[in-house]
Amino acid sequence: MDELLLVDGANVVGSVPDGWWRDRRGAAERLRDHLAGHTERTGASVVLVVEGAARGVESVPGVTVESAPGSGDDHIVAFVERAEGPVVVVTADRELRRRVEALGARCVGPRTVWPPGR
Repeated sequence: MDELLLVDGANVVGSVPDGWWRDRRGAAERLRDHLAGHTERTGASVVLVVEGAARGVESVPGVTVESAPGSGDDHIVAFVERAEGPVVVVTADRELRRRVEALGARCVGPRTVWPPGR
């Protein structure tokens, strides 16, 4: 099974101070669309986890969007727990990194998929 990229949407969007807080749903949609381009270039499977005001963002070809019913971090941990293959979690959240690495996931920072000046 190929590696799956699991993206902590709130953390990745929040890594660039571009006014995302004024429109959290729009920011999540921009990230989703950017990730769709990433999947086209790399062939990666991508799951974007959103929470709060970003809930309800729709999936697009190449990016499955999951709305966390509560904490996005808890949703990501549960996802990693039930995953059947390798998972790479995209986040800068130290506590989330600790939790998912304990389950065998690999972690990378937001700039891996969401560079400044994108």
